[in-house]
Amino acid sequence: MIFCGINPGRVSAAAGAHFANPRNDFWRLLRATGFTSRLYRPDEQYEVLEEGIGLTNAAFRTTPGSGDLRRADFAGASERLERIVRDLRPRWIGFVGKEAYRGAFGERPELGVQERTLGDTQLFVLPSTSPANAAVPWLERERWFQELAGRSSGLPLRRGVRALVVDPADRVLLVRFDFPDKEVWTQPGGGVDPGETDEQALRRELAEESGLREFVLGPCIWTRTHWTAGMAGWAGQAERIYLVRTDAFEPAPEWTSEQLAEEGMGAQRWFTQPELSEPGLIFAPRRLPALVSDLIGGGPPSPPIDVGV
Repeated sequence: MIFCGINPGRVSAAAGAHFANPRNDFWRLLRATGFTSRLYRPDEQYEVLEEGIGLTNAAFRTTPGSGDLRRADFAGASERLERIVRDLRPRWIGFVGKEAYRGAFGERPELGVQERTLGDTQLFVLPSTSPANAAVPWLERERWFQELAGRSSGLPLRRGVRALVVDPADRVLLVRFDFPDKEVWTQPGGGVDPGETDEQALRRELAEESGLREFVLGPCIWTRTHWTAGMAGWAGQAERIYLVRTDAFEPAPEWTSEQLAEEGMGAQRWFTQPELSEPGLIFAPRRLPALVSDLIGGGPPSPPIDVGV
């Protein structure tokens, strides 16, 4: 993996190190999304070579901000990247900011995987991690770094299923996953074992995580692909999310608290629609409150909709 920034800012130039501004999230994002085994300081930039990571810039002139660059500053950038690819054969180049990519190739990209490749090297555009890009929140930056981490692992996606469990009062049952830096509420479910159907996997998962066994499986309403380097042996999970309507019940997982904790689950809870708007909550998918509102108001979509991250 090679990460390509746009150019050195004054702090980085003075430090002689990439992404040296202490308010730049780059090094923290590498650690948070599994690219590195620990948090590196900018002055340790050469040590990340041991983790299979290289660093470069699209332009070399130091400026107060990327808006001070001129087209001439990027002369030869694409050719230099092509030479790097021929010499080092990275599987991916991650451009840290749209302007780094546009400077090299003269076209404005969208975030994510690019159609353009350099030989066998795939290209991916990330949000800028600069403090000047503070309008993009941490979770959004993390989401794109997670996707690149998962894609660049070379591992397959796991097939997964989840259930949006809704009771007669239109409350939804969610489970909480506890991570070192955040708590995320999502629908109960998990991976589909070899030989299992979606329904068989959901019945097993709902019993383990909530104690629910008696229900009628409804339609598949949503699909979601979650890329991450945090699933051992997998690049993430491609999920089909089904509607399950059931009577209200008190969650009583068949798994022990120790088994749930091993999977990262900390709690189960019913949410009313207003409670989904409580400040500080993080959901997967991120726009779950709006999706639930649309579902309750308009019924299941047909065909299923891709709900993003």
